[in-house]
Amino acid sequence: MSATYLEYRFSVQPLQPATDILIAQLGAVGFESFVETEEGVLAYIQQEEWNDTLLEAVSILQSEDFEIQLSEKIIEQVNWNEEWEKNFEPIVVAETCAVRAPFHPSFNVPYEIVIEPKMSFGTGHHETTFMMLQFVLENDFEGKSVLDMGCGTAVLAILAEMRGASKLDAIDIDDWCVENSEENVNRNHCEHISVKLGDASILPTSETYDIIIANINRNILLNDMATYVQCLRKGGVVYLSGFYREDLLIITECCNNLGLQFVENKEKNNWIAAKFVN
Repeated sequence: MSATYLEYRFSVQPLQPATDILIAQLGAVGFESFVETEEGVLAYIQQEEWNDTLLEAVSILQSEDFEIQLSEKIIEQVNWNEEWEKNFEPIVVAETCAVRAPFHPSFNVPYEIVIEPKMSFGTGHHETTFMMLQFVLENDFEGKSVLDMGCGTAVLAILAEMRGASKLDAIDIDDWCVENSEENVNRNHCEHISVKLGDASILPTSETYDIIIANINRNILLNDMATYVQCLRKGGVVYLSGFYREDLLIITECCNNLGLQFVENKEKNNWIAAKFVN
């Protein structure tokens, strides 16, 4: 269906964690599509959903911790299916896993994931998601219980089930991501993934998971790590991403203080994904 959209172009300094916070807050007030750029983010909302007070609820715009500039323009009659077909390219990870949209041709690989991301985070194009997909491909998930924290599109949980995980919880704080994750779980015929709305406060207090995947951001990881460890079984594995090279030390120190030991990390364009065990 075609519709008239407003495009808001946000220039953000520093980019992180401001961009993630901005996207979350814009999504909460009705913006439905986002494209991250080198300067910040493009955000889209249907013109009929807009009102002049909408941005008053986006508190980060008033924050003194970030410098955010914005401009707007009308995008006439956007057909989002056509836009995705033009702009969303499939990706292949390690020649064994493909992530594509429904309108792309199928790939002859062991693991093919079909995602309709609707601009949600988690298509595999972002460096952190790509590296986390690599970790899932490289490690043992057979029969494991898995938590995918900040699941976005649930692409990591979906691959984990394809890799043999027997019970998975995929959790996100964003309503839109939860809805999109449920759609993607069904689209990929997954039977062992439970998608939930919430944050670390809804996690169990007992040792529940063999593996925890958390691709979020530095501040949330540091704040919630103790809760993650609380629900991790002895001998369990934690995969973390969403932070930069310069943050690896503080992330590692936090994990060490909670009994986790650093194993290895991946790096892509200054983004880091790291593996820890307890």
